[in-house]
Amino acid sequence: MSLDSAIEWTDATWNPVRGCTKISDGCKHCYAETFAERFRGVKGHPYQQGFDLRIVPEKLAEPLRWRNPKMIFVNSMSDLFHENVPDEYVVAVAKVMVAANWHTYQVLTKRSDRLREMLNSSLEFAANAKHIWWGVSVENRKYGLPRIENLQDTKAAMRFLSVEPLLEDLGKFNLKGIDWVIVGGESGHGARPMKKEWVVSVRDQCKHEGIPFFFKQWGGVRKSAAGRKLDGKMYDEFPQRIHHPVLKADECLALASKFETDYKKINLVEISSLNSSRLELAVY
Repeated sequence: MSLDSAIEWTDATWNPVRGCTKISDGCKHCYAETFAERFRGVKGHPYQQGFDLRIVPEKLAEPLRWRNPKMIFVNSMSDLFHENVPDEYVVAVAKVMVAANWHTYQVLTKRSDRLREMLNSSLEFAANAKHIWWGVSVENRKYGLPRIENLQDTKAAMRFLSVEPLLEDLGKFNLKGIDWVIVGGESGHGARPMKKEWVVSVRDQCKHEGIPFFFKQWGGVRKSAAGRKLDGKMYDEFPQRIHHPVLKADECLALASKFETDYKKINLVEISSLNSSRLELAVY
C-alpha cells in the first residue's frame, strides 16, 4: 500500500493483486505496465515479475492496519475483476473493504461484465456499502459506453466513471445512477491528445445532472506544464463520503490475523500456474 498517492483523486493505493493484460484502446500506454516492467528481474522487488498477473495475499489485510481514514484506490496496479483472479479472492478483498469501513474505497475496472455479474451475486453484500465506490473506465464510445451500461445494471450503492484517457467525443450519454465522474487526458510518451470540447461536453452533462465532476489533467508528454484547469477553474468535486468509527487496535489486529491465516498458503503464486485443485486448497 502506498500511503501517499500522487494520483489526484485519491489518498492512497492498495494492491492485493499485481499485473494485468490489455483489453481495449485505453490500455495502449498503461502507466502501471510501464512502471512494473522497469523492475522485471530485480530480485526482491515487488515487481520482480514485471507486469505478470499475480495475487498477493500478504497484502490482503493492509487496510485493517491503517487506522487513519483514507480514500483508497484499490488495485492501482491491476484490475480486481481480471478473468484470472479467482472469484474467492475477489470476495476476500471485498470482505476486507467491508470490515475496514472507516476508509473509502475506489474500485475501478475495465472488465465491467464480470463486475456486473459479481455485484449482483457473490458481491451483493458489498455492493450496497456506501463507503465502497464501484467504477468503470471510459476511454471512447466503443468500449466505454457499454461499460457504463454494465455498471448501471448493478446493485451498487455508489457508482463512478473514470473517463481517462478520453480519446474521443463521447456525445450525449446516459448518466442515470452515476454518482461521480473523473475526466483526464493521457500522459507520458506517445500520449494521444484530448480536445477541450470533449471535456466540456462531459462536464456540462454532469452539471445538468447534478453529478460531481473532477478534472484530473490535460495530460500530454509534460502533463505538469499542461496543468489541471478547465476554463480557468480547478474542478475537484467529490461525492459525499460516509464516515464510520474506527475499530479498536486489538480488533483490527484480530481481523487482520484472521484474513492472513486464511490465505497464508498463497505467497505471490503466479495465477497462470495454478490448477483448480490448488486454488481450492489456497483460496477458501
